[in-house]
Amino acid sequence: MPQKLNELTIAEARRRLQSGEISSVQLTRAVLDRIREVDDRVGAYITVAAESALEQARAADERIARGDASPLTGIPLSIKDIICTRGLRTTCASRMLSEFVPQYDATVMEKLKGAGAVIVGKTNMDEFGMGSSTEHSAFRITRNPWDLSRIPGGSSGGSAAAVAADMCLGSLGSDTGGSIRQPASHCGVVGLKPTYGRISRFGLVAFASSLDQIGILTKSVPDCGLLLQSIAGHDPGDSTSAPAPVPDYGAAFVEGLEGVTIGLCREYLSTEGVDPDVTAAVTAAVRQLESLGARCVEVSLPHVEYAIAAYYVLSPAEASSNLARYDGVKYGFREKSADNLLQMYKTTRSRGFGREVQRRILIGTYCLSAGYYDAYYKKACQVRSLIADDFKKAFSRCDVMVSPVAPTPAFSIGSKTDDPLTMYLSDVFTLSTNLAGVPGMSVPCGFSRQGLPIGLQLTGGYFAEGTLMRVAWNFERAAGIRDRKPEI
Repeated sequence: MPQKLNELTIAEARRRLQSGEISSVQLTRAVLDRIREVDDRVGAYITVAAESALEQARAADERIARGDASPLTGIPLSIKDIICTRGLRTTCASRMLSEFVPQYDATVMEKLKGAGAVIVGKTNMDEFGMGSSTEHSAFRITRNPWDLSRIPGGSSGGSAAAVAADMCLGSLGSDTGGSIRQPASHCGVVGLKPTYGRISRFGLVAFASSLDQIGILTKSVPDCGLLLQSIAGHDPGDSTSAPAPVPDYGAAFVEGLEGVTIGLCREYLSTEGVDPDVTAAVTAAVRQLESLGARCVEVSLPHVEYAIAAYYVLSPAEASSNLARYDGVKYGFREKSADNLLQMYKTTRSRGFGREVQRRILIGTYCLSAGYYDAYYKKACQVRSLIADDFKKAFSRCDVMVSPVAPTPAFSIGSKTDDPLTMYLSDVFTLSTNLAGVPGMSVPCGFSRQGLPIGLQLTGGYFAEGTLMRVAWNFERAAGIRDRKPEI
């Protein structure tokens, strides 16, 4: 049983708040104290909103006293700094938007505020979501709470580190190629990227619009279900939002896995360069799932070997288009020393964007340029369709596929920043899920010999988040590693 309030899960905190055992103000102060205690070493937050958080906590206590509380009323959460929050700075970890204060809330923020959640701050990330280590931030590097010399994963590394270090009870992130699942794996927390369209993207600053999804990072699988229940659903403000009914995710927590078929992807099993500790942890997890009643079968994703190549054409192409708006004229950073318009454009974008963002804009612009569109972008779109078909065929034979989230545990800070191709390979197991638009989840499944967390990736068919949570919840309870905490 946790000894400190900031170590509670959302479900545990909810029970204590509803019973009157604690107040939201007490809970929020405990989280803010924890941020002051450790965040100068971890670097999870860009902005801490202590004053407004305490105001929201006091309002939550009044709401609980009136008897109209929701499951998230009074719960302190953090938000990745790429989701628009009205009146609260939203930087995307970029100098380009360092002073941007949105005049509106993202749809997910409207839902969280409507539920009475307490927003304690905005978390660090790779600039505009482009990165796998949270080293590509204009403001600070985030460090892994389990080993401060290592990366927390990215791009939602600040959110994952904040949850792992008990600097919030849950967090929202975004996932374009693995940006929730990979940091969740490296930091030992639960991470969910839902089906494309399950959660509204209105108010999510665009990186690659056909791949971006808002998702969830929590300390437990039931907490993930509580948050998903609160923010999922159709949004007329987002043309890509799916008009599909939202099921009761609480009904997914059924004990045992009898009747569940687990797919083991032949191509993932033969991937080279996977760390032996990762292989051992995932192999043990598969045995654990079988002991819970699941049946395992081999499936194939024959075109998944082309996922990285297709992704690094499609996402930079969309990024080069989405980020064209940051030109120093409409809004955001503007370099004022230039003496003519063309020079202003050049210096604004050169000094406003970091190196990784500039690299991807250049790649994307090249892929979309005259004479190369068919050879690169069109071909990548065709590969994407083949990969999506592969997933549909695989899920005709199984309910859930399992694989590692990342090929290695968290690597050392600075070890891959000068080698972008090696950095991109960190997402070898996660990119295809975004290309297909299906949901994916990371749940802790073990530790390396160095004591670093390892995550198990669960992938399901379209809108099968409930099935993922059933499998993840049963595994989480059987594995018995959830309560292990980093020492900071």
